[in-house]
Order: sequence, then C-alpha cells, then structure tokens
Amino acid sequence: MKVVPYSEALAVQPQWWIGGRDYPVEQAKAHANTLIAKLGGVGSREQALELKGSAVAVTRQALPAPPQGIYYWTDLIGLRVVNRWGETLGSVQGMTWNGAHDVMSVAGGRVRLIPWVGAVVADVDLDARVIRVEWETDW
Repeated sequence: MKVVPYSEALAVQPQWWIGGRDYPVEQAKAHANTLIAKLGGVGSREQALELKGSAVAVTRQALPAPPQGIYYWTDLIGLRVVNRWGETLGSVQGMTWNGAHDVMSVAGGRVRLIPWVGAVVADVDLDARVIRVEWETDW
C-alpha cells in the first residue's frame, strides 16, 4: 500500500494503527514523497483498498525525541496560546500545513488561524503548556 507520511519517522515504526486496529509493518520504504508498505494482515489489493483514506498513526512513545525547537503536532494540541501582553487567545485545537508553513487553529471565544513562523511564535514551553505568540487579540 502507498502512504503519504507527515514524518519520515513512520517508515521505521514496527507497528501502525489504522482505523483502531494495529498492523505489524513487514516492509516500508520511501518512494518519492510517499512510503510503500507491506502490512501484516493486509494480503490483497481489496484489503488495502478498504484502508484507503484512513489515517495512519503510531504511539507517541514510539517516536524519537524531536530536535531542539522542533515539535510534534500532537504535543502542541491543547496548549494555551498567549500573546506578549499575557492575554490568552485560546488553546491549540489543531494544526494544518498550508503548503508554505504550519498553521495553528486556536479556539477561545472564536477560532484564530495563527501561522507557525518564527516572526509569530516567540516561545513554546511544553512543561507549562503555553505557547507565546506575537499576535493581537483583535486579529
């Protein structure tokens, strides 16, 4: 089967979760911007097609520690977002990629789409569960 990964780390994982079920990874190799994989329990084209469009996940513990200043999206979900004046803008509800950079969906009174770029994201404190941004409350 062909998978479009968010991270290269997926290729080396021994087990993938798809649709609430775990599948042992028998083989996985990079091919262009995708991974070509053979999963245990998926022995036919029809079985692979049943999984088409499904999200592929691994446990957070299985992922390697990211380099300094790099974050897994899953670690950002739920963090409180505050601006430089200490005003809370909300909490991170989701992350997307717009082709140029990541974007935080921050909900708190209303939904704000805040770009994940150095000029905007000033600091991330995972222990305090806070992201500090250069962003006005009326933006």
